[in-house]
Amino acid sequence: MALATTRLAIPTDGSDEASDISALIARLTAEVNQIACEKTRSIQSITNQMKMLALNALIESSRAGAQGAGFAVVAQEVRNVGQQVETIARELETQLTARTGSLMASITQMTERARGERMVDLALNAVELIDRNLYERTCDVRWWATDSAVVDCAAAPNDITVAHVSQRLAVILGAYTVYLDLWLCDLDGRVLATGRGDRYDVRGQSVASTEWFREALRLRSGDDYTAGNVDRQPLLGNAQIATYCASVREGGKANGRAIGVLAIHFDWETQARAIVEGVRVDDDKTRVLLVDKDFRVIAASDGQGLLTEKIALAANGRRSGFQHDRAGTLVAFHATPGYETYRGLGWYGVILRSA
Repeated sequence: MALATTRLAIPTDGSDEASDISALIARLTAEVNQIACEKTRSIQSITNQMKMLALNALIESSRAGAQGAGFAVVAQEVRNVGQQVETIARELETQLTARTGSLMASITQMTERARGERMVDLALNAVELIDRNLYERTCDVRWWATDSAVVDCAAAPNDITVAHVSQRLAVILGAYTVYLDLWLCDLDGRVLATGRGDRYDVRGQSVASTEWFREALRLRSGDDYTAGNVDRQPLLGNAQIATYCASVREGGKANGRAIGVLAIHFDWETQARAIVEGVRVDDDKTRVLLVDKDFRVIAASDGQGLLTEKIALAANGRRSGFQHDRAGTLVAFHATPGYETYRGLGWYGVILRSA
């Protein structure tokens, strides 16, 4: 069953609207601040002219002697009024600048918080989508491990049972296109049968040293499963895969004796890319990532750093949040919530927006 490319809906919590309103208020506040500063400077210019006129009047009145004494009083009063107006204009500019500056800083913080919260929601959507998809993989592997052809071959591997189960696995792969291959292994780790023997030369190979096989041997019942880390599989053309395993039990019963291991290899790169590329973000500066429990990049909307890059995510015990790193990049994250019986693997959805 193919995973369709999904365009994630933008959260309807009003964060976009709040961000737009905040931007509008910030612009208007900046304009008010600019106008206020320009007008107070105009007032200061006019008062300077008044003071110059008053000074000139004082000089002329002194030249006029006793006849200009009365005019000198008026000129001095005009000068005093000009000084008072200049003082008021300066105080007005200082107070307006301080208050509008504080308002603009608050609006910037509100805008950043709204953007950060929206990015956290998008990070949750990304990891939640992959969780739901991988939950289906855990159901598939436990179901197919009880298939009669799988059980019969694990119980008595021979040319007839191997041919039968190989045909059966090929039919499954024809319907479930999200898998690269399905392997039936014995308890020694030898691959007994595959669904794509014509494409991958895997039959007879040993997988006993792989972590996912060793974990599968420790499963207690047919109701349990194990999920391997995303990695490259040399036997499948070095493709990026996520392997899920269940034990094959005698008689197909959950509490039966373990007689084999069924491993299904999820086509990780193709399916995960559809999810991270489907997240709608603001611009090309933004990366959408899925990272594992060690913060290793396992999916990226820009296709960079796959399985090699590590994100310096300072979660500090938080399951979600956002922060700025030293370069000013806004980093939003959300831990895997799991889905139904799938508890998740400690992965995170991460959104990075460059400064």
